[in-house]
Amino acid sequence: MGFSLGSVVVRLGLKSGTDATPVDSITLCVALLCACILIGHLLEKNRWMNESITALSIGLCTGLIILLTTEGKSSHLFLFNEQLFFIYVLPPIIFNAGFQVKKKQFFRNFMTIMLFGAVGTLISFIIISLGSVQLFNKLNIDFLDTMDYLALGAIFSATDSVCTLQVLNQEETPLLYSLVFGEGVVNDATSVVLLNAIQRFDLSHITSSIAMKLFGNFLYLFATSTLLGVAVGLVSAYIIKKLYFGRHSTDREVALMILMAYLSYIMSELFNLSAILTVFFCGIVMSHYTWHNVTESSRVTTKHAFATLSFIAEIFIFVYVGMDALDIEKWKFVSKSPCRSIGVSSILLGLVLVGRAASIFPLSFISNLTRKSQSDKIGLKQQVVIWWAGLMRGAVSVALAYNQFTNSGHTLLPGNAMMITSTISVVLFSTVVFGLVTKPLMRVLLPKTQSSNELSCELADSVDSKSLALPLLGNGKERESDADINIPLPTSKRMLPWDPTHTVHHYWRKFDDAFMRPVFGGRGFTQYVPASPTQWTLL
Repeated sequence: MGFSLGSVVVRLGLKSGTDATPVDSITLCVALLCACILIGHLLEKNRWMNESITALSIGLCTGLIILLTTEGKSSHLFLFNEQLFFIYVLPPIIFNAGFQVKKKQFFRNFMTIMLFGAVGTLISFIIISLGSVQLFNKLNIDFLDTMDYLALGAIFSATDSVCTLQVLNQEETPLLYSLVFGEGVVNDATSVVLLNAIQRFDLSHITSSIAMKLFGNFLYLFATSTLLGVAVGLVSAYIIKKLYFGRHSTDREVALMILMAYLSYIMSELFNLSAILTVFFCGIVMSHYTWHNVTESSRVTTKHAFATLSFIAEIFIFVYVGMDALDIEKWKFVSKSPCRSIGVSSILLGLVLVGRAASIFPLSFISNLTRKSQSDKIGLKQQVVIWWAGLMRGAVSVALAYNQFTNSGHTLLPGNAMMITSTISVVLFSTVVFGLVTKPLMRVLLPKTQSSNELSCELADSVDSKSLALPLLGNGKERESDADINIPLPTSKRMLPWDPTHTVHHYWRKFDDAFMRPVFGGRGFTQYVPASPTQWTLL
C-alpha cells in the first residue's frame, strides 16, 4: 500500500467536523508544531518575523491546503472547543506567566500594573462598547442586543503582548518589561471576568442597581479568584515542606507541583470564578515558596516543564487561529454583505486604537505623579511601547468571541458569523501587521545604550544572562535566579538604585520573613534535611 499525503489531508478534513479526533489530525498537528519550532528558530534573528507571526502563517498555509484538498468543506484539523481551550490549553500559559514573573519588579510596580491591567481595561471596555453602539447603527446593524455590545467591549479589551515581549529585553528594560508583562496577564484576567459578569445578568434594561451589581460581581470574582490561587499555592508549599518528598523521589515532588497548579485552575472553574487570575497568582506563590522547598533536580525539571508546556500551547493557539481564519462555514454568511463586514472590522480596530490610547497615556500620567524618582517615571517612548504592545489581539479574544457568538464551535446565525469573522480579521491584522512593525519600532524607540552594553560585558563572566538584572532590582536580600548560586553582589553605587525603606514591599518583606517563610518555607527558610540530594540549595 502506498502512502498518499493528499488522501490523509482529505480524510482529516472530512473528519474534523465530527466530535471524534482522528489520529490523522493529531499527527499532522504535531508535525505542524514541530515545523513552527524549526522555522521560528531559523527566523529568530529576522528583523520582521517572530514566533507568533510564523505560527499564524503556517496555520494559514495549512488551512488553505486543507480547504483546497477537501474542496471547500473544511480548513482546520479540529473543531473549536471552548473546553479544549479554557481547560487544557490556556492554564499552562497563564501559570507559567505567574511562575516565571520577576516578583520584585512585578510587586514594585504592582499598583501601576493594576492601574493599566484593571482600570485601563475598564476604560477600553467602555469606549469599545459605547463606540460600537454608536457606529454600528450607521451600518444598519440591528442584530446585536445590549449584552452583545458589552461583550464586544470585553472581547476586544483582551490584549496579546507576546510579540512585544519577544522583542523586549528583560535585563535592559526591567521596568518596561514588567509593566508590559504584568499588564498583559491582568488584562486577560479582567476581560474574562468582565465577560463572565456580563453573561450572568439580564442586561436588556440597564439600571443603576444592575450596574452596581455588575460592578460588585466583578470585584467579587477578582478578589475571590486571587485568594483561591494564593491559598492553593500556600497549601502546596506547606505539604511539600512538611513531607519533603525529595528525600525518596523527586518525581513525586514534580508531579505534586504540576497537579496542584492545575488543581487551582480547575477549582476556580468549579466555583465559577476567574481561573486565569487564580492560576496566575498560584504560580506566583508557588515560585516564591513551593519551588524553594524541593530538590535542585525538581527545580530544574519544573522550571523547564512549565516553560515548555506554555511554549507549545502558545504555538498551538496561533496555528489554530491561522487555520480557523479560512473556515468556509463563517465566510459563507459574510460573503453576502462584504462591505458591512469590512466596516465592522474597521470600526472595531479603530476603537481598539482609541481605547488603548485613552487608557495608557492618562493612566501613565497619573502613575508618574506617584513616582518620586525621575528614573522610575514612565517616559513618553515607554508609554508608546506599552500602548503598542496592547494593540495586538490574540487567542483570548478569539476564545471569548466563540464563547459569546457560537454554540460548540458552530456559527448558527449570520450576525454571529459576522462577529466571529470580524474578530478573526482584527486578530490577524493586528498580529501580522502590527507584529511585523514591532521589531523595527522597538529599535527606534528603545535603542541599545552603550552603558547597558558595557554593563553586560562587565558581568558576563560572573552572572548568568537570566540573572543579570537581579542585583539591580532588589536590596540584596533576595535574588530570583534559576539557581541560587553564591555570586557576590556588585558594590558599585551606580548599580544599586534607590531602595526606599518605608514602602509596601518593605513591610511585606518583614512580615514574610517573620511569619510566612518559617511556616511555608522558601529561600533561606527551608529546613535542612540530611537526606537531601542537594545541600547547598537549602541554605
